Amino acid sequence: MKRERLDQKEFYIRLSEALGESSGDIWAETVLSGSHAGEKYLVRNGTGEDSCGECAPASEDPFGETVKDAAPAVDESSAPVFRERIGRTPRLIICGGGHVSMPVIRIGKMLGFTVTVLEDRPKFADNARAAGADTVICEPFEEALEGVRGDSDSWFVIVTRGHRYDTICLESILKKTCAYVGMMGSRRRVAIVKDQLAAKGISRELLDSVHTPIGLKIGAETPEEIAVSIMAEIIQVKHSGSKCGGYPEALLSAILADDGRQKVLATIISRKGSAPRGTGTKMLIFEDGATVDTIGGGCVESEIVQKALLMMRTGEKEFQICEADLTMEAAEDEGMVCGGVVEVMLERMV
Repeated sequence: MKRERLDQKEFYIRLSEALGESSGDIWAETVLSGSHAGEKYLVRNGTGEDSCGECAPASEDPFGETVKDAAPAVDESSAPVFRERIGRTPRLIICGGGHVSMPVIRIGKMLGFTVTVLEDRPKFADNARAAGADTVICEPFEEALEGVRGDSDSWFVIVTRGHRYDTICLESILKKTCAYVGMMGSRRRVAIVKDQLAAKGISRELLDSVHTPIGLKIGAETPEEIAVSIMAEIIQVKHSGSKCGGYPEALLSAILADDGRQKVLATIISRKGSAPRGTGTKMLIFEDGATVDTIGGGCVESEIVQKALLMMRTGEKEFQICEADLTMEAAEDEGMVCGGVVEVMLERMV
């Protein structure tokens, strides 16, 4: 594991570079109080792909929760540290370009995934391109998967035309790091694939971690309904335990832009009750009140924007932690059904 203490500008430059590299988890740490308040550290745990046996659902990641850690790893002081795993843009890798794949591609794009389709038949590969896939690799599955990296933000969906291809795909994928792997097929077809791979020495425990039959059990029948069930299961896994902060491409580009405008980055570092957004959610606020992304809207966001604007106008603070309290009374005034309290970290970009 490598930990680097960086000044603010260098932190975001290095973070952008790290997000573009092949693999390895990335963590950010920010000291919250004391003489080192606002100091930032970039932490990386390695860049190589894990071996077969390390692919597990994201919910099993013991370090995926965005937390405010009272036991800092960055120095020997007693100052609390906010630590978060920085997620990359999620990648949806679909093995197979048949009828089910088309709506999976479209829904995946709607949900913010970068979509890659592997399909060895040119006509079906063309269909995947027409459906909006970002990348289509028209090669035999085994060769195509050799060129697909895995990481903790990769989500694999196997929807090929036969168990022979399922076996090829699953064997290759289980050698990669991934957040999720699901395989479509009848129970008999799934059992055949698992038995074949178990005979090759792949552990039953690892094979049982594969989501089969793929998708939530909602009685889906049509390709569109099956696609909904698949993506619903992926959403469920994505939000069940393993959470991370992140810098969407537009947000990170705006932070790095040298456009002469003052700006403040707001990050939710804790929440209580039913506040609309979770820890790690970020928003960039400019001196004219314009924003990139949102931390939930309503009076909570409005209050944070006003505090950020005051920081930029007075120039007195570079860093602060503030609390926004959306009590039941305030929630009712805003037309909301419930309230919550969030702590927000404000960092002036210098």
